[in-house]
Amino acid sequence: MSEATTRDNGDEIVTVNFKLTQSFLDEIDSTWQGRGFNSRSEFIRYTLRDATEFPTFDRDELVALLQAEEDIGEGRTMSAEEAREKFGTDGDE
Repeated sequence: MSEATTRDNGDEIVTVNFKLTQSFLDEIDSTWQGRGFNSRSEFIRYTLRDATEFPTFDRDELVALLQAEEDIGEGRTMSAEEAREKFGTDGDE
């Protein structure tokens, strides 16, 4: 860590250094620029804050949620009875 400053709310701002590969840094740069962030630092802070606040929600869950929304929109659904038959449950679980 290096220099620290203090924000209006009293929280100390510190600089954190870490190492990563150039190819990963290139990927980070194209991501933050493509998503409209003002800087790499802003993107990294946002990403870390999001991971800290929502640690159990991962990319696979997001993909599954988006797929379910698409299935509903396209009418690819089934009744509860059809689901019980397809997946072999009796509904008492």
